[in-house]
Amino acid sequence: DILIYDPNDHTKLLERFTFPRQPQAPHLCLADFLRPVETNEMDYVAFLTVTAGKGVRDLAQEWKEKGNYLRSHVLQAVALELAEAFAERIHHVIRDSWGFPDPADMTMLERFGARYQGIRVSFGYPACPDLEDQEKLFKLLSPQDIGIQLTEGFMMDPEASVSAMVFAHPEARYFNATPPVGAEV
Repeated sequence: DILIYDPNDHTKLLERFTFPRQPQAPHLCLADFLRPVETNEMDYVAFLTVTAGKGVRDLAQEWKEKGNYLRSHVLQAVALELAEAFAERIHHVIRDSWGFPDPADMTMLERFGARYQGIRVSFGYPACPDLEDQEKLFKLLSPQDIGIQLTEGFMMDPEASVSAMVFAHPEARYFNATPPVGAEV
């Protein structure tokens, strides 16, 4: 479990996220990348939501109805990529503010390969597969204030939106918490 406390009152629990642990070695869980409660030391995880999708669906639909299929598709694709790029930029700023900026000589290829300290995961990723946890994140961040709504299926609307948790731990890495198809656990 990851416990989220009020930043102004560390005794007040705001939210609890429960994540699966890998059934196979090395048995990772996202909670491993934060200090345990027993240490009595506060640790940090960042949450973010961004969007680049306001009005995209309507305009794309309008263009599609006019027969501009390519333009419609390109608009949606660019909006999705822009939201993802914005989330990556926010993650970059978070790393800087946490005191471990990317090396000055880091290439864009290394950045795209996540060759920096920490990870940025979104609900639905293999390490945090439950989309229902979006509801908890929405309670914490209120992304409705920037025009993002949560659907009945816990997807974000507009589609060109990204939500994420950012972990700073130097050993944090991406992993799959579900066994491969056909594997015995």
